[in-house]
Formats: sequence, structure tokens, C-alpha cells
Amino acid sequence: MAEDTSSPMDRFCGSTFWNATETWYTNDPDFTPCFEQTALVWTPCAFYWAFVIFDFYYLKASLDRNIPWNKLNVSKALVNLGLLVITALDLIMALVKKGGDSELPLYDLDVWGPIIKFATFLLVFIFIPLNRKYGVQTTGCQFIFWFLLTVLSIPRCRTEVRLDAERQKILNSQQPSEQDFSWEEYQFVSFFIFFTFTSIMLILNCFADGMPRQTKYQRGENEIPELSASFLSRITYQWFDKMALKGYRNPLEEKDLWDLRPQDSCSEVMPIFAHHWNQNVRKNYKNKARVEPKAQFSNGNVTFENPHGEKNGRKKGMASIMPPIYKSFGGVFLFGALMKLFTDTLTFAQPQVLSLIISFVEAQEAEPEWKGILYAVLLFVLAAAQTFILGQYFHRMFIVGLRIRTALINAIYRKALRISNSTKKESTVGEIVNLMAVDAQRFMELTTYLNMIWSAPLQIGLALYFLWQQLGPSVLAGLAVMIILIPVNGVIASRIKTYQIRQMKYKDERVKLMNEVLSGIKVLKLYAWEPSFEKQVLDIRDKEIATLRSTAYLNAGTSFLWSCAPFLVSLVTFATYVLTSEANQLSVEKVLVSIALFDLMKLPLTILPMLSVDIAETQVSVNRINKFLNSEELDPNSVLHDSSKPHPMSIENGEFSWGDEITLRNINIEVKKSSLVALVGTVGSGKSSVVQAFLGEMEKLAGVVNTVGKLAYVPQQAWIQNATVRDNILFGQTYDRKRYNKVIDACALRADIDILSAGDLTEIGEKGINLSGGQKQRISLARAVYSDADLYLLDDPLSAVDAHVGKHIFEEVIGPKGMLARKSRVLVTHGVTFLPQVDSIYVMKMGEISESGTFDQLVKNKGAFADFIIQHLQEGNEEEEELNQIKRQISSTGDVPELLGTVEKAIKLARTESLSDSISVTSADSLMGRGGSLRRRTKRQDSHDSVASAASLKKKQEVEGKLIETEKSQTGGVEFAVYKHYIKSVGIFLSVATLVLNFVFQAFQIGSNLWLTQWANDQNVANDTGLRDMYLGVYGAFGFGQVTSYFFCSLTLALGCIFCSKVLHETLLSYVFRWPMELFDTTPLGRVVNRFSKDVDTIDNVLPMLWRMVISQAFAVLATIVVISLSTPIFLAVIVPIAFLYYFAQRFYVATSRQLMRLESVSRSPIYSHFSETVTGASTIRAYNVGDRFIEESDAKVDKNQVCKYPSVIANRWLAIRLEMVGNLIILFASLFAVLGGQTNPGLVGLSVSYALQVTQTLNWLVRMSSDIETNIVSVERIKEYGETKQEAPWELEQDKNKPKNWPQEGHVEFQNFQVRYREGLDLVLRGVSFNIKGGEKVGIVGRTGAGKSSLTLALFRIIEAAGGRISIDGVDIASMGLHMLRSRLTIIPQDPVLFSGSLRINLDPFEIKTDDEIWKALELSHLKSFVKSLAAGLNHEIAEGGENLSVGQRQLVCLARALLRKTKVLVLDEATAAVDLETDDLIQKTIRTEFKECTVLTIAHRLNTILDSDKVIVLDKGQITEFASPTELLDNPKSAFYSMAKDANLV
Repeated sequence: MAEDTSSPMDRFCGSTFWNATETWYTNDPDFTPCFEQTALVWTPCAFYWAFVIFDFYYLKASLDRNIPWNKLNVSKALVNLGLLVITALDLIMALVKKGGDSELPLYDLDVWGPIIKFATFLLVFIFIPLNRKYGVQTTGCQFIFWFLLTVLSIPRCRTEVRLDAERQKILNSQQPSEQDFSWEEYQFVSFFIFFTFTSIMLILNCFADGMPRQTKYQRGENEIPELSASFLSRITYQWFDKMALKGYRNPLEEKDLWDLRPQDSCSEVMPIFAHHWNQNVRKNYKNKARVEPKAQFSNGNVTFENPHGEKNGRKKGMASIMPPIYKSFGGVFLFGALMKLFTDTLTFAQPQVLSLIISFVEAQEAEPEWKGILYAVLLFVLAAAQTFILGQYFHRMFIVGLRIRTALINAIYRKALRISNSTKKESTVGEIVNLMAVDAQRFMELTTYLNMIWSAPLQIGLALYFLWQQLGPSVLAGLAVMIILIPVNGVIASRIKTYQIRQMKYKDERVKLMNEVLSGIKVLKLYAWEPSFEKQVLDIRDKEIATLRSTAYLNAGTSFLWSCAPFLVSLVTFATYVLTSEANQLSVEKVLVSIALFDLMKLPLTILPMLSVDIAETQVSVNRINKFLNSEELDPNSVLHDSSKPHPMSIENGEFSWGDEITLRNINIEVKKSSLVALVGTVGSGKSSVVQAFLGEMEKLAGVVNTVGKLAYVPQQAWIQNATVRDNILFGQTYDRKRYNKVIDACALRADIDILSAGDLTEIGEKGINLSGGQKQRISLARAVYSDADLYLLDDPLSAVDAHVGKHIFEEVIGPKGMLARKSRVLVTHGVTFLPQVDSIYVMKMGEISESGTFDQLVKNKGAFADFIIQHLQEGNEEEEELNQIKRQISSTGDVPELLGTVEKAIKLARTESLSDSISVTSADSLMGRGGSLRRRTKRQDSHDSVASAASLKKKQEVEGKLIETEKSQTGGVEFAVYKHYIKSVGIFLSVATLVLNFVFQAFQIGSNLWLTQWANDQNVANDTGLRDMYLGVYGAFGFGQVTSYFFCSLTLALGCIFCSKVLHETLLSYVFRWPMELFDTTPLGRVVNRFSKDVDTIDNVLPMLWRMVISQAFAVLATIVVISLSTPIFLAVIVPIAFLYYFAQRFYVATSRQLMRLESVSRSPIYSHFSETVTGASTIRAYNVGDRFIEESDAKVDKNQVCKYPSVIANRWLAIRLEMVGNLIILFASLFAVLGGQTNPGLVGLSVSYALQVTQTLNWLVRMSSDIETNIVSVERIKEYGETKQEAPWELEQDKNKPKNWPQEGHVEFQNFQVRYREGLDLVLRGVSFNIKGGEKVGIVGRTGAGKSSLTLALFRIIEAAGGRISIDGVDIASMGLHMLRSRLTIIPQDPVLFSGSLRINLDPFEIKTDDEIWKALELSHLKSFVKSLAAGLNHEIAEGGENLSVGQRQLVCLARALLRKTKVLVLDEATAAVDLETDDLIQKTIRTEFKECTVLTIAHRLNTILDSDKVIVLDKGQITEFASPTELLDNPKSAFYSMAKDANLV
């Protein structure tokens, strides 16, 4: 009858399946043989069958094929075969030896056991050739299967060995035994063969298979090791070691990085996304007639469908990017979610094990020791499993984020090339770039945390469930506290946000002001106005600091709340628990497990509110991207390419608009083959629009546009890429030297290219920043000519170049004899000069063509064209010789007297205007393009170089490559001096206070926890309520101590950091203001502004937060070590090696990660700058039809950014896994020592283990934060570096105070053998100049460009210091006084009128020392009074940045008013180069003659007629005085240089 009590499993085996006394309640635990042979073998098998689906997925997803047979996979196959044979043999032997005639019964196990094993091994075996064929190099499922199988077979080893020993005993005993052991012997042998084979399989599965022979993408020698890393290497990130080591030895560079994994590159991600996007777009159309093409991927082009669709398709709604994102990347995301679920469950297993350990210590005598060890190991295994799975989870999520970003960036880029003009008008380039830079980036950052949406509530739910089991309903009290704190935090957070916005506003103001100050620094120095502006900057900064201070108080508040939250929660919960009922007593287990659970709840509760904000922000981003991707596109069919039409370009009855009202109507134009057609008309008559209509950029409302052949287009505003000059001209074509040189000469670029430092390989800055307008225009033209197209659309290419260059280009390129003579060309022009040579002319008026024909026909018509010519001539921009030509042409046509009269007048005007500058080297003139920005700039910087020094400078430039010093990107670690500097700036007292308070806080925290365990251990509390209340009260006091110390500690830290940033900014500011001028010349403005914006911002906002984190984390780690050592002193022995491991991981990581971050941020900006370049040049790109090339470039840039980004993601995981394993070891040893150390106080043990459980997170954060500090402290280093630069002479000196108020009284200026150079190492610009000017004399200074005219004035103001000789004013050597003393007693009217944003009053009198009457008087004399009176705000009229809202003439007059206000004995007048309109000029001259009668006036002249009435003239040449006499004297001598200049200017 006994049989029936047994379970089905017992019957299956023929022996007991589970025997608790044998397995659990014993000092020598062991499993039953039945359990070993079923459960322990079937678990791994079941696992493999469950997850084999992943193996199939990897086969399908693999991009490679055909791994060659090699030692590894052959041995795998052989061992696997061996296992199959052994299992088959087991089955056969069982059938032979048991059952039937033999006395041994045959149980089900004997048959089914081998069959199950055989099936599983067979499945594994099938995968060996499959993986080989599909190029899968390693699989996780198989590794885990063999691992489990090997580990779970170990108990059976022990059993078999024991049984064998018993058998031997029986056999060796003397009595002859009847028993037949052959079956048991067979099982013994077969099991050990089986076990050996599984172990070998496990070892073989630790390695990855060989390289596949066929790969979809070329694998370089630089391929990422991950592709061929084994599963083990992948989960431990061991394949990353090489990179970490390399980065540790010396800073990583771009060439050290691995290639991108093909799966993450644009060429893999895009087709998938495009396919789903197109499907989604099609869903939005009702008419299903359209066939569904697959996402094509021909030669690397992905086609995105236009969601705007055909005009007829009725549209249901916007196509959103979300469904395609789910479909393209959802799979990996779901797999990640599965892992997250798994780790969340493991997290909550830890407190359960903790309670087991505590109860084990409590009942130490009763329990056998192996259980303690088991618990400790179990805790470690749980933690380790969690570590590995979380590592993979984050890795997966990062990859999804990267892929989504790639997909979005590319989709946005492709769309930007096709948006219509009405769309473009809706948003600025900046906004479109932000879609890519901000919105796509935001997605990437969110994906990592997105799973918290369900995970956080799940974690909170689980925690509450377990807490309820411990403490019952009292939990709700604690929960209530947590929930109440969330809105309180929310309120504070929103306050912080308003403060942040305010601080941003102040910061922008401050940076804008700094930007202006630095741009106009020269003027500030000349006027000695620096103190006023320094004060303005500091005023803004004070407001900013005040805001930061308020933020700091609020931040201290939040950190106060969060630090007291866990404590308040536990206090409230425990108080409620013990006070609600006498029966409720705290036990150690309850206390510690509850604390552990409350800690687990803290993170999800913090994350949830943050996450909701993030999701809301991302929703906004999604909407913005959707709006953009759904916006209207250009109609590709608006321009036909019908070759049967007679002419290559024509528009018939065209009507066009720019998206709103009609711009062009009744347009009929035909361009015959190889003819030149000119479009003329007044500004705004629609000339450029016609060109855009040919390109298909406008919306066509009616008519037919037709072009046949390849187009080339020169836009009105040249679009220059940030590339070399040569790349700009080639524009993606191959380089053909002969043709290239021909083009360069024809477009008059030869001279410009020679002057550039690296010839045509010179890099051009963004938007062509280092070229003049004329140079840009000519490069743009050269690009068109080089492209060798059939049709040319030239939109006013000659506007930005000066006359004789224009003539050259017309003759060599555009005209009837030029390079393009064979092509059909449309030329928009404002000039009249070339019109006689074109084939036909179309005259535009108000968006219609008013007349057309040849030049002669139109002149005879006396219609709109004649008006156009008259109007044009009155503007007087033409040169004399050209006017003569037109005069001839017109007079040949016959009777048009009024036209001829206008021409005559214009010729007269041109004569008087000829500038004295025509004596300057002509080539230089043509180069810089009259009044072109570059010319002005070179005047500013280089007019000092005489011709000789210009040559030497050019050589130097070739050597150095650039005038501007390159910025040092910091590599390697940061010296200790920087930290010292920072701490000094914070102040010793605050620094020490912060550390002490942190220490106190941790002490209170440990104290309160120890007190709790003390309370729980006290047996007398149960009967004595007074004692209980005492415990509760002290616990509360401890908590109060924690909270206050933490509050003050975060406050001292925040205030210290703010104080520090205030100090650092002030020193930075005062140093930069006191730089000598030469430093401003060699340092780009952006770099200095960057110090004031980004670096100061880092010190204001980023560093304080990091310091707070680092200090609190460091103290937390210390506390953990202290607590564990208190409970188990032996732990200190383990700490040393662990600390060692930790330190190494940290050093390796910091070095590598910091450099990767730098590389990543360097490689990110090209994506955006290339994009903004594309958006601005979209019409050119479309005209040349090179969209695909630009898309490829963009993809390459994105891929390059991923190449840098991916390793830094991996570096994070690499570190996390290593650190968490260090943390897990701490857990293992803390719990092992606690269990084995014979510690009797369960409270201490539990405390030490629960502290150890938290240490992993803390360690991880600590390394992250400390490496962040190292990255960000660089800002302090950079500011410190600027604080150690060279300074100019002191502003004020003591002895200045004795000088009379109205010094200089005479205004007597004397130069004695004066020499000066601009910077160390450059040639002298003035070489021994001597002259003497008596008080009140008027002196003109003339000389060609680079003769040293400006240098004279700069030396007089000591902007450049003497290299020899001296200058004295009224007999005082100017080198002996303070700079401000000197500069404030001289007056200058500078060449470029510089105005600052602010009121007009501040611009005239920044120190506010003059009365209103004085100011009005000065305005009246400078002819501005009526203008200022007409302004609503009068003197308080706000002037825009750079004086944009005044005309150039008015700005010049403001400068005059400044001079009149100041009115000192010496006036320097630097004439404006760009001819100001003549009347302003006359006004200025008149005022100066009357108002400054008694003063000494030095005039640097560019026009001779202004100085003909001066007392003396100084003629400078190559830094020396060649003539010094009165003008009349010089003009009487025909040999003098002055005479020849006057002759050139038609003055004699």
C-alpha cells in the first residue's frame, strides 16, 4: 500500500523525488538522485527550448554569411556528436539491462531522460552548421544552456562519487555478495563522460567563431571587436579593454576609434525607417490607387515619400513619426523592456534574502553554517545577475536611441532639401537646425528612461506589497509623506525654473554686451572708456549672481526635502506602527528590511515627476518634427524638360508666386541656343524671381516653364561652403588641372588665391567668413563655369566686384568672346555698361516684362529702358571710361538728347570723385573689391605693414598657416593647481565647513540606524511604553540632526561655489579689459566670448551640482566602510584589494571617457553646421542637382559622430559592470563575514549588509561624477589661463594727479626718431620718424596703403608701444603717464564709427559727467539736433547693436559729437575710407574747421582735397617721412610725390 502515498514524480523515477530532511534540515545537504536526474537536467533544457527563438532571430538578422570550418566549430560539432552518442547509448543500455527478463524494473525516467537530453542536444547540434552558414559568431542561449547544464550537474558528481565509494566498500568487504552492480557502474562511467563533454562544450562556447567570408559591408582592419567577440566577452564588455588601455596610455585620437557597426550606420537604419514612414504616409490617403513601392535602396539613395502628396489626393491628417519609429526600432526596445522587468524582480529579491540572513544570525546556534554561506552567495548571485542584465539593458536602449536619432536627423535633412519657399518662410534656419540639434537629441536621451513609465509604478507597487507584509497598514502613513513631498518638490522646481530662465536672460544680456565690447574694444581703448563698460558688465553680473543665490537657497531646500524624505518616511511609519497597538513590536528584521524597501522606492518616486516633464517636452519635439516633415514641398514637375521645344530655355504665359500674392505675371521669355539674354529693371522689379522661376523654386500658377540640359546657377548672394577654395569651385566634380586654371584666370581669382595662406587649399570659414563679398561672388561664378553646364542663370554676378574686375569677367566669361560664349545664358544686371554687347534685353517693371529687344531698339523706344538708364546714371556709380563708351553707343543711335545730357553730367561727377587712393597698388584694390569688407579689415589690421613687411608676414603665415592661434584642446589630466585655485576662490572657511557638515550628517545617519537596531534588540520595550517613547524621541532627534546638517551643508557648498564664480568672473573681466591690443588681434573674438559664456556658465551651474554629488557620495562610501567594519572588523582586510581594483577601473575609465566625450562633441557640430549650410544653399544644391551627394555627406557626418558616440556609451557600460562587480564583491564579503564571523548582534549584521547593498550605486555615481568634475574643471583652468596673460601699462599713475586739469595747454606734439612695431617678431612699421608740430597747427598725413599712417595715431594713443625713440606732448614724454590720463586728454574721430547698444546718451557720454545742455550743444554742432529732436525718446533713444538703426552717415556724426563733447587740445581725424556720402563729409570738415580752430589737428587723409588747406603735409612711405612742408610748397615742385598724387586725382 505504501506505493500510493508517493507523488507521480516518485513513480516516474522509481525512487523519492524530494526529501526535505536529506536536503534542507541537515548539516550535510544533498539532493535525491531522482531530483538530480530530472529537475537539474531538465531546467537547462527547458530554458533552451524556450529561448531558442532568439537564435533563429539572430540567424535572420545576420548581415554576414559563411564562416569557414575551423578548429573551434569542428570540435564543437565533434563533442556535441559525442554527447548525442552517449545519450543514445544510455537509452539502449537501459532497454537492454533493465525491464523484460532482468530483475531490474524499467522506470519511465530511464526512457524519457535520455530522449529529452537527446532532443535538446540535437537542436543545439543543428545550430552549429546553421550558425556557420549564416555567419553568426556567438550565441548567448547556447552559452547559458551549457553553463546551467554544467553547474547543475555538479551535485550529481558528488552523489555518484559517494555511491561509487559505497559500492567499493561492499565489494571489498569479505562476504561474497550476490548483487550485480553492472548497471550502476555503467551509469557512473556514462555520467562522467557526459559531464566532461558538457564542461568542454562550456569552455568552447566561451570563444567566438572565426570571421565570416562574405560580409554585406566591407570589414576593415579597424572593425569593432564587438562583432567577433564571444557572448562572455560581450556581457562583460571585455572586448572594450583594448580601447580603455589605449586611452589610459595616451589620449585617444580619431584614428584610434573603431568603425561603426554596420547595423547602426545610416545605410542600414534609413531604409527600414523610410519603408515604415512611406507606409504611414500612404495610409493617410484615401485614394488607394497608387502602387506600393518598397523603400528603394538603389546605390545608397533612400526615397522618402512626400506626405503632402499629389494635389488631388485628399489628405486625412498629418503623418506622424511615431508609428514608423515603433515599427522600425520597437523590437529591440521590447527585448530591453523584458530585461528591465527581470531586473526589477531581482531587485526586490534582495531584501527578502537580507531578512533570511538576519533571521539566520538571530538563530545562529540552531542553524547549520552552510545555510549562512548559501544566503551570502545567493545575495551575490542576485546582485551579479542584475548587474549583467542591466548592463545589456542600458546598452540596448542607447542603441535604440542612437538609431532613432540617426533616422530623424536623416529624415529632416532629406526633407530640408525639398521644402517649398512658403515653408521656408515660416521658420528661420536656426529653428530648422534646432529640430536636428535639440529635438532629435531629446529623443535619444529619453529612450534610456522610457521604460520607467511602467517600471517605476511597478517598483513602487512591489515595495508597498512587501512593506505591507512587514508593517501592515502603517505603511500608508509613510507613503502619504512621500506623496505629499512630491507636489512640494514640484512647486520648488517650478520656482527654480523661473529663476533659471531669469538667469539665462541676464547671462544673454551680459554675453551680448561682452560681445559688443570686444568687437569695439579698440574704440574703447582710444576713448579710455573701459571702466564705464566694465561697470555695466558687473552690474548685470550682480543681478545674475543674486538670481543664482536664490536658486541656491531653493536647491538647498529641495535637497533638504529629499534628504529628510527617507528619514521622515521611516520615522512616521515606525512611529505609527508602534503607537497604533501595544502588540506591534519592532524586530531587527522588520526594521532593516523596511528601511531597505523604502530605499528602493526612493528612486522611482524621484524619477516619475521628472519623467513626466521629459515626456511632455519630447511630445513638443515630436509635434515640431511632424510639422516640419509634413510641410509642403517644391513641386518637382513645375519645370518641364521637353527637348522638342525650339529653344533650350523658355517661359510661356507664366504666372508665379512666392506662396502668397502673385509676384510675376504674363512672363514670356525665350533664350535661344548660345545666346546671352539680359534682364534689367529697378530694384524689386522681379528680375531675380524670373531666374527662380526657371529653377522651379517659385510656385507656378499658370503657364509652361521649359529647360533642356544641365543647369548652372550663380545666386545673387554667393553661397560658399565651409571647405577649401578648390572644393568650392569643383563642387563635387573631378579635378582637371587645365580647365581649372583656365576658369581661375577667367574669373580673376588668381591674385586672390596667391594671397591666401595655403593657396586654393585654404579652408574657407562658415558662410565664407574670411572672404570679401567680391571674392565670394567670383568663387560662386567659377563654380558655375567649371561645372560646364548647358544653361547658365547668372543672378547679378557683377554687383559685388569693382568696375575693372567686372569688365575683365564680362569679357573673359560672360560676354560674346568669353568662356561661356557657346552656352545659353541669362544675365541679371544692374550695370548699363555691358548692355550694348548682349543679344537681347528684357526690361522688368512691377513683375511684368515691359519691353524687350536689342540695346539699339530699346534706346530708340524711349520707354522704360531709357528711364532705367537715366535713373542709373544719376546714381553715379560708374567709372569715367565706361561712361564714355556708353556715350558713344547712345550717340550712334541718333536722336536722344536728354539721355546724352545725363551721361555728360555723370562723367563730370565721376571726375571729381576720383579718390587719392587710386595711387595705392592697383592689384590690391581689385583684390579687396572697393570698400569690400576684407579691404576694410585689412586696413584695420595690416595697414601697418609696409610692402616689405607684408611679404615677410606672408611667409610667416605660410609657416604658421594661420594668424589666429589655435585653441588648445586640453588632453590628459588636470593639474592639482587648478583645484587649488578653485578651492582658494571658494574660500578656506566655506570649503572646510562643507566637509565638516557632511561628516556630521553621515555621523547622524549612522547613529540613527544604530539606535534603531539597538531599540529593536531591546527586549524590555515590549512591557514598558515609557522606554519605547524614549527610543522614539531619540530616533527623532537623530533625524532632526541629519536634516539640519544636510541643509546647511548643501547651503554652504552652494554659496561657496557662487562666491567662487563671482570672484573668477571678476578677475577674468578685469584681466581681459586690460589686455594690450595685440592680444585682441591674435585671439578670435568667439573664443573670448566663449570664456564669458560657456565657461562661466559651467562654473555657475554645473560645478556646484557636481561637487555636491561627489562630496555626498564620497562620504556615503566612507560611511558604508565604517559600518561594515564596525560589524565585522575583518572586512578591512578585503577593503584594500577592492579599493585597488576600484581605483584602476576609475583611472582607466576617466582617461578614456573624457577623451571620447571631447571627440564626440567635436564631431557633433559638423552635422549641424553642414545642415545649416545646406538649408541656406538649398536652391543652389537643387539647381546643380547634387542633392544626393549632400545627403551622402550628411550621412557620413552622422556616422562619424556615431563612431565617437558609440564607444563612449560602451565605456559607460564597461565601467558600470566593473564597478558593480566590485560593489557585488563588497556585498559578498560583508555578508560572508557577517555569517561566518560568529557575530551575535543581528542588528549590526543586517545594517552592514544593507549598507553594502547600496554601495554599488554609490560607487558607480562617484566615478561618474568625479570624471564629470575632471571634464568640467577645465573651465576653471581656461579662465585661470586668461588671468595669467600679458597686461597693458597701468591705467592710472600717482604722478598723473599733479598734471593740470586742462593739460595739454599748447597741443605741441613732437616725434623724436620714433620706431614702432605691431607685435614681437614683426618688422618695424615706423622706422625712425621725427617731426615737430606746433600748437594749433593743422597737419595732413598722406601715403599709400601700408605706409604707416594709422600706426602714427595708434602710437600717439599708445595702443602700440614704442620700439625706440619717443613722443612728447607739451614736452612731456607720453610713455611716462598712465594710459587713461593720456587717452582721455586726446580726441579722435575714428575711421569706422563704432556705436554700442544702449541709449544715445551713453554713447556720447558713458561716464554721465556732462549736462544735458552740453550734449545738445554738441549735437547741434554735429548737425544731429533736428534728427534727435524728431525721435520720441530724444537722448534716451535706444541704439541697436552696432548702431544698426542709424545710417552710416549718422553714425559718423555721432562720433563727431563725441569729439566735440570732449574737445581737447589735440584732435586726430582718421578719415573714413569708404566714401561717406559727400554731404556728411562736407559737414564734418566744416565743423572741424570752425570748432577746432585753436587745436592741433592731425588728419589722415584718403582724399587729397580735404587737406589742401592745411598748414603742413607729411608724406609717409614705407614707415619713413619723405616730405614734410606746406601743401603749396609741395605743389610748386613738380618732382614731389605729393604733386604726382594730386595729378592722379585731377587736382592740378
